[in-house]
Amino acid sequence: MQLTPDNKLKKLIIVGDRVLIKLRKADERTATGLYLPPGVQEKEKVQQGFIIKTGPGYPIPMPAEDREPWMEAEEKIRYVPLQAKEGDLAIFLLNGAFEVIYEGEKYFIVPQHSILMLEREEEL
Repeated sequence: MQLTPDNKLKKLIIVGDRVLIKLRKADERTATGLYLPPGVQEKEKVQQGFIIKTGPGYPIPMPAEDREPWMEAEEKIRYVPLQAKEGDLAIFLLNGAFEVIYEGEKYFIVPQHSILMLEREEEL
C-alpha cells in the first residue's frame, strides 16, 4: 500500500494520554476569534495547533474481585478517555511536548496535562 496524504497518518498509533498536534500558522485566527498574540508565540512557551490524533486515554486496572478462578482470563484494558478530541484547537505548553517529523511534516506529541485549553467547533 502506497502512502498518500489521505492515509499516511493512519499507520500512527498514539499511546496513552498523548495527542498528536500540527501547529497552526501564527497569523491564523479561529472562527470565534481565538488568537495568540505574537509576543506569546515568540517566547515559545505556549503554542497552538490542531489535534490530529489522540491516544486511548489513561489506563485503569481491572478490578480483582471481578475475576473468578473458573472464568477465562481476559486481558482487556479499559481507559479513561481524554477530554481532547481530533479536530480540536489546542493551546499547549511547548516544554511538555516532543517534536517529531513524519513524512516531511512537523508534529508535536503532547501529553494531555500540557494542554491548557481546547476550542471545539461544535457546542460543548
